[in-house]
Amino acid sequence: MSDPVAAGAAVRLKGLHKTFGDVHAVRGVDLTVAPGEVLALLGPNAAGKTTTMDMLLGLTTPDQGEITLFGRTPRRATAEGLVGAMLQSGGLLDELTAREIVQVMAAQYPRSLKVDDALGRAGVDTYARARYGGLSGGQKQRVRFAAALVCDPDLLVLDEPTVAMDVGARAGFWAAMREYTTGGRTVVFATHYLAEAQDFADRVVLMRRGRVIADGSVAEICAKVDGRTIGAVVPGTPADELRALPGVASAVLRGDRAELHCADSDTALRALLARAPAAHDISVTAMSLEDAFIALTADEPVNTEEGV
Repeated sequence: MSDPVAAGAAVRLKGLHKTFGDVHAVRGVDLTVAPGEVLALLGPNAAGKTTTMDMLLGLTTPDQGEITLFGRTPRRATAEGLVGAMLQSGGLLDELTAREIVQVMAAQYPRSLKVDDALGRAGVDTYARARYGGLSGGQKQRVRFAAALVCDPDLLVLDEPTVAMDVGARAGFWAAMREYTTGGRTVVFATHYLAEAQDFADRVVLMRRGRVIADGSVAEICAKVDGRTIGAVVPGTPADELRALPGVASAVLRGDRAELHCADSDTALRALLARAPAAHDISVTAMSLEDAFIALTADEPVNTEEGV
């Protein structure tokens, strides 16, 4: 019996494998993304995120497995303007203006937005006549965003879209993305800013060593990790003593401010107050997506800027 969700999927990846020499970058990835879903693809270095996204877009051919986008091959879906992509790789010509770059992209598709509309949505209109080579890193990312939007895609694929943007620019970018998805568009994005995934994604897929190790809503991913985090000001208490407290899995001390990740927060809090009765400004919070990420990829580097 066929799966109706898979049959009508925006993205369907089945049994994907990809090797580069001795490196098995992607190991049997299965993933179905429904139309209108906003999915964050997360993982540490060499988790396979970028390779998976490259295969999804038809930029890399899998050694094994199947890929369909809206029931089409990646190449056909892209040619029909159903897919827009904002990638880290692939350079744009420094000599062209931002407007010229978006005009060139618009000319490639059977249907597209007006160039001015794409520039406006991406927040590029104020420097549209500036040459790309003279723009800041954050401004260049905005131009890439406009180039991805101009085909008016049903699926937008973003690889680290807010790299080089300052805090204000990142907020503006995600405001534009929320507006874009209001009409039921599908987004698949990878980011090393875990707060972006927590705030924006309907669903999180966590990869590690080429495999999917967790898949669900932010709440479901966080629920995979037991425990809570205790924060407190603990004057004069060494970090090694905090780590030795019962119920504490790990501890970080910044100045006098401690952050304790706890398997048993009740036991840990009682032990903390007994060891450091002067502790104050105490908070107890549920695990965040970042906490879950660290716990689920404990033997991997935390920085998720990626090789493959």
